Amino acid sequence: MRGAGRDGGPAVLEGARERWVRTREGVELCVAELGDAERPTVLLLHGYPDSKEVWSTVARQLSGRFHVVLYDVRGCGRSSAPRPLRGGFTLEKLTQDFLAVADAVSPDRPVHLVGHDWGSVQGWEFVSVEETRGRIASFTSMSGPSLDHFGHWLRRRTRRPTPGGLAQALNQGVRSWYVGALHTPVLPELAWRGPLSAYWPKYLQRVEKVPADGYPTPSLPRDAAHGAWLYRDNVRRRLRSPRPDCHAHAPVQLITPLRDVFLSARLYDEVAVWEPDVTRRTLDAGHWIPRTRPDLLAWWITDFVTGREAAATGGDLREPLVEGAGEDGGAVARAGAGRDPLAERFGGQLVLVTGAGSGIGRATAVAFAAAGARVVSVDVDEESAVRTAELAREAGASQAWAETVDVSDQDGMEELAAKVASEMGTVDVLVNNAGIGVSGPFLETGVEDWKRTLDVNLWGVIHGCRLFGKQMAERGQGGHIVNTASDAAYQPTRMLPAYGTSKAAVLMLSECLRAELAGKGIGVTAVCPGPVNTGITGTARFVGLGETEERRRRERVAKLYRLRNYPPEKVAKAIMRGVVRDQAVVPVTAEAHVARFLSRFAPRVLRALARIEPPL
Repeated sequence: MRGAGRDGGPAVLEGARERWVRTREGVELCVAELGDAERPTVLLLHGYPDSKEVWSTVARQLSGRFHVVLYDVRGCGRSSAPRPLRGGFTLEKLTQDFLAVADAVSPDRPVHLVGHDWGSVQGWEFVSVEETRGRIASFTSMSGPSLDHFGHWLRRRTRRPTPGGLAQALNQGVRSWYVGALHTPVLPELAWRGPLSAYWPKYLQRVEKVPADGYPTPSLPRDAAHGAWLYRDNVRRRLRSPRPDCHAHAPVQLITPLRDVFLSARLYDEVAVWEPDVTRRTLDAGHWIPRTRPDLLAWWITDFVTGREAAATGGDLREPLVEGAGEDGGAVARAGAGRDPLAERFGGQLVLVTGAGSGIGRATAVAFAAAGARVVSVDVDEESAVRTAELAREAGASQAWAETVDVSDQDGMEELAAKVASEMGTVDVLVNNAGIGVSGPFLETGVEDWKRTLDVNLWGVIHGCRLFGKQMAERGQGGHIVNTASDAAYQPTRMLPAYGTSKAAVLMLSECLRAELAGKGIGVTAVCPGPVNTGITGTARFVGLGETEERRRRERVAKLYRLRNYPPEKVAKAIMRGVVRDQAVVPVTAEAHVARFLSRFAPRVLRALARIEPPL
């Protein structure tokens, strides 16, 4: 049912069921529920200066699979405030609020807790105090540390200082400037009830890239003014005297946005001390990820919760686990086994690779799969695409699909993009890798060879960037595009005019797109490999030669590549590092690095080398 609420305001979420839960102190908490109440309960906790509506998109996406519960923390949104305010927001009282809500919405089963910002700070408290033991099935934390862990972290860096430790503490101190401001009397309340509340939505949109979709809600001035007491009632007390026993008694998933201006990622370096089996995720985003990256968060939460439910029930769930995951939670369990930065970054992300049937494309698809990504293997050869999808599942992909298309076919690519969007979701990482080789002098390269080379090597990349890049931009949650160029893009040679031209165009296209899409949070990387031991030499076209001589030339080049023996798996790792570091151009192999250096600082040397005819 939808209710207008006791304050006469609008309901929080379309289709949500609302109720009020009264605490021991008489505080009334506004609770919203979505989904089937018989399913596992996922309870979403908001931060400061938010209300529960910060979770609206994530909640809707989770509600098809779970019983989703959101509530306004005391003093925020449609919940009432304690009287007096001073001392009314301690973590001990917030724990009692949580237990009251959990008992009301899920009296017979523990809940899966998810917290952001101060919701995460509360969650760490809830998951580590004895009175909540058995009421929490799992905890997903994002952008909010345990105050006790934070206190111990500071002690270790200040009582036995080292240059590195002091630098980390100072860095976090600078980031936490607002904490001191919120401790000042009266001024924060005046600011939030005055000009700051009008400025805040603009900050979220311009700096944090939060969509302008009606959030934050009109209750912001009141929420922020009351929420200042979260800091005053808890921060100094806990940082000075952190609890010695603050170990988590439920599995934890830690999601860390790497561009969080308020919290350093180093704060979580020692989280394994308090939760040894923590599952770690990272993403290239700012602080407000429930609004900027809801799709990925919904996937990670779903993956983690289904894994924990499977472990608790022996795999007997109402619905099958995520495709490709085992009964122990699949990629989730593997992610918690060790610190793998790539698995932390790409687990659950949707990665599409063209030309995935062999060589660099196959190695890249399998590498992303090993990091827990969902992989779409695309190739012109159906059998090869299917085989790569099989290898991706074996490597650890939580889901893997095979699709067949010629990337030079505009209609085929448009159909593929529509199918992926409707059945698999918006691509997070696109790798435009499909390409063909053609070698021979310009004057002997025919129009058809030129056309086919440009159709596949350039237009295939254009189609991918145009279609999937547009979907990324429309989603508004960032992403990354990788275009496989070549060191031939900046290394002229008399034997590769068509191939080199196509790859130079790919490099320039990537540079232009990088500039255009930067404001939308979409990175673009051009990967420029040198000689790599792949199958491209076996299918390359050598123009101006008879059939016998072309076959001999092809075998000769293939032999040289085998002798060089640079494996495509190394290129795949370079691609992943390029995405993590958001690099514009990634030369791969020593030859590619040398050519890149000469192209920038000694172009005449490259031009002289280009005149030499290879001894083939």
